[in-house]
Amino acid sequence: MRSTRVPARPASRDPRPIAAPLESEYRPSRRVDVDRTVAAQRHGRNDPTYAATGSLRTGGVIWRVSRTPSGVATLALRATADGTVRAAAWGTGAEWALDQLPSLLGALDDPSDFDASRHPSVAEWHRRHPDLRIGRTDLVFDALAGAIMEQKVTSLQAFSAWRSIVTWYGERAPGPTPHPMFAPPDIEGWRHVPSWAWHRAGLEPPQSRTIVEAARRGGSIERAARAAADGEARDRVFISLRGVGVWTSAETRIRAFGDPDAVSIGDYHLAHQVGYALTGHRTDDDGMLELLEPFAGHRQRVIRLIYAGAALEPRRGPRLHPEDHRAR
Repeated sequence: MRSTRVPARPASRDPRPIAAPLESEYRPSRRVDVDRTVAAQRHGRNDPTYAATGSLRTGGVIWRVSRTPSGVATLALRATADGTVRAAAWGTGAEWALDQLPSLLGALDDPSDFDASRHPSVAEWHRRHPDLRIGRTDLVFDALAGAIMEQKVTSLQAFSAWRSIVTWYGERAPGPTPHPMFAPPDIEGWRHVPSWAWHRAGLEPPQSRTIVEAARRGGSIERAARAAADGEARDRVFISLRGVGVWTSAETRIRAFGDPDAVSIGDYHLAHQVGYALTGHRTDDDGMLELLEPFAGHRQRVIRLIYAGAALEPRRGPRLHPEDHRAR
């Protein structure tokens, strides 16, 4: 019988022996902002799958934990002055993680036909950030589960739920991580998270049910999404799931496949930010799509440039207070 007891939080000192890592170097053909590219996959400040000990520009290391098709892997990245990225990996998925590293750092992201001159501000942000790349994880279900958690709740709630479930039901990361880190559960693990644990983590029932139901079809979803020819075909795969809409599909496409054109329609803030950055005024989803239309094929790239260029609308009031349903 599967235990439903939430594991105790582990001690910070890892008693397990640390095996020697696999190591490699990646020399991108074009300069890459490694910090920004990898951090785009992060789920909040306390994500148990991500850590950064300083900036790579000043000798820091980025740590990323994932559950690969070959098993759990811990990846440590350090950049050199000439743009080379040195990588070390631990765990049964170490070889897969090193092979996938170029994709994570945007090697498959091709901005060659991106015409930034269609808007003067976009052209300026593109000039300032020529090393901006959209990476991909190739881990479909993890991206889908994270996106579902972020539906219709504040980022703080979603990130807290991700941290709790991954820590309780994931797997301790191998290697000399700077603090205890964890890989997400496998698909069966997501499927068997008990209802009370979702509740304790602060995730609302519609989101938890959607993740569990998606996990029942997890393998077929992954295969269909990978086989899909383009973003629209992947939308059809994801939206076929009850509880998954265009926003969740777009977020999954961005993380798992590095889709340079995906737009998260229905986001609470995105349309306002795009409108403000490109016109100086807020807009709605229809207005956002109209503004981004000249950049079709690279709409997500423009959104990334807006955030990289810090062209964001100033806050006019207090943050939305998270609703805690756990006392109901």
